[in-house]
Amino acid sequence: MKDLSIDELETLCSDLRTFIIDQLSNNPGHFGSSLGTVELTVALHYVYNTPYDRIVWDVGHQAYSHKILTGRKEKFHTNRRFGGLAGFPSPTESEYDAFIAGHASNSISAALGMAVASSLKHEDRHVVAVIGDGSMTGGLAFEALNNANSQPNDMLIILNDNDMAIDNNVGGIRDYLVKMTTSQAYNRVRNDVYQKFKKGNLITEKGKNFILRFNNSLKSLLTKQHNLFEGFNIRYFGPVDGHDLRGLIRVLQNIKNLKGPKMLHIHTIKGKGFKPAEVSATVWHAPGKFDKETGERIIVRSKDQPQLYQDVFGHTLVELAQKDEKIVGITPAMPTGSSMTYLMKEFPERAFDVGIAEAHAVTYSAGLAKEGLIPFCNIYSSFMQRAYDQVIHDVALQKLHVIMCLDRAGLVGEDGPTHHGAFDLAYMRCIPNLIIASPYNEHYLRHLMYTAAYGNNGPFVIRYPRGQGELCDWECKMEKLEIGKGRKLKGGKDLAVLTIGPIGNAAREAIGILEGDTGYSIAHYDMMFLKPIDTELLKEVAENFTDVMTIENGVINGGMGSAVLEYLSENNYHNVNVTRVGLPDEFVTHGSVKELNRLCEIDALGLAKRMQEVLSEIKSTQSKHEKEYK
Repeated sequence: MKDLSIDELETLCSDLRTFIIDQLSNNPGHFGSSLGTVELTVALHYVYNTPYDRIVWDVGHQAYSHKILTGRKEKFHTNRRFGGLAGFPSPTESEYDAFIAGHASNSISAALGMAVASSLKHEDRHVVAVIGDGSMTGGLAFEALNNANSQPNDMLIILNDNDMAIDNNVGGIRDYLVKMTTSQAYNRVRNDVYQKFKKGNLITEKGKNFILRFNNSLKSLLTKQHNLFEGFNIRYFGPVDGHDLRGLIRVLQNIKNLKGPKMLHIHTIKGKGFKPAEVSATVWHAPGKFDKETGERIIVRSKDQPQLYQDVFGHTLVELAQKDEKIVGITPAMPTGSSMTYLMKEFPERAFDVGIAEAHAVTYSAGLAKEGLIPFCNIYSSFMQRAYDQVIHDVALQKLHVIMCLDRAGLVGEDGPTHHGAFDLAYMRCIPNLIIASPYNEHYLRHLMYTAAYGNNGPFVIRYPRGQGELCDWECKMEKLEIGKGRKLKGGKDLAVLTIGPIGNAAREAIGILEGDTGYSIAHYDMMFLKPIDTELLKEVAENFTDVMTIENGVINGGMGSAVLEYLSENNYHNVNVTRVGLPDEFVTHGSVKELNRLCEIDALGLAKRMQEVLSEIKSTQSKHEKEYK
């Protein structure tokens, strides 16, 4: 690349766009964001000496060009596929991927750490953080900005401003970035003042902050506005056209060796170069398969199939809100993904998108609940990890009536380990005052939402998976469930299987396979509630079975299986053997949900295999005891 002319680099940008459009039309991925950063990616790799110089991508939706340019073009057709390239930058995949990028708002913090380390080690290494305007709504980004000028570093922050995250950006930051301007007069005066101070030997190490603050004040005077980022004592440049390759290269070369933390603000268009994506950025964030010639999306789900769990949640929330004006909805930047859009359309004044700010979403919900409203706070399971302190301190400690709906619980598929909802059962179970439940199917999701609103006055957690449910007739009359009560789905005598959530349907299928082929008799219990767990049901199981299997779509350590073991131990049921089945103690790779379920042996065939192993061991032990008796 460094040997190419600017004209040749512009041709490269065109080729990259064509390649991304061609690839993603057949192998779905994050489309619009990566089309918007083609020129920026080419400019960065042209100006900087990567991978020695570090480029830290935020989230990674925007990094497909980066992957293609750094030796992964031939493998790009495997992107997000099982055994193929990861959908996000990953240091285990390439030395060019400086830091993992699955969750938003971490790039500035990570880049600052790298830049300070380079300074302390006296390395001539450049560090660049690339962050989108959507990620700037996350509090972590501002914590890093606040800290940036107090440490020795020459970090460059590139703010990729396309006025979008996935859905439209919201809040004051969005409005500020759209209106921000710079003054040519200011830049001329600033340079003159700087040169005079330098000639007069007035610029010293101790005087740098004074000069920077003076420059900031001068800019505020000339532009009649105060620059937020310069308020953090960070040199600000821009906004500039993020699709002007020649201009980008010139600016990056000009500011590359400037000392101290810097920000370059660029404007880009999400979906640049593909008209349908430019017009409808939300739809084309991750559109699935599409016709690259016509722009028509290829929808594979037919109307007579079960609804998505998220859609059942969205429609049910609207039903509840129609009958009760105290019902409100909150989501951190994922109204489309969580189907909060249904409530936004029906009751726009009672549905709140708070930006990529999960911690704020939880505490904001707590404030709403404190004043008597009933907030349904919908956050993806893996993103709720970012609000753990707020769940404990702001909700559970005060026993506030916040209903936390954890979408994408369990294995989520192609987004991989950064997005799997593997830990929520374990990390929520240890928090006092929480009720934790997971529905067996769509009907029970509706029942649990109704129960959370009207059968309880404290915090309530409902977790459900990504994707289609189990029932085509998902609509039903909502009922108030008895909190902490599970269900006995079928009897048996050889083995008791305890499940929680929709994975119980795979267990039911596995039981059917085994009983049909082997003649074994297997009991099945849907626990439904992890906390409080149904102790009466566990007592029944413990007194009637010597072998029990627990099954959950979450990590084994600390989940439902651990809760069952604790109950049996504390109540002296030492003769009960428990086999726990769930996600392993490792980060599960990416691939389709079907492939990952098979890998972790939590699909129907895998569960049947695990049950067969337990039953075979039981039979072997019984035969051994019979021989010893004889």
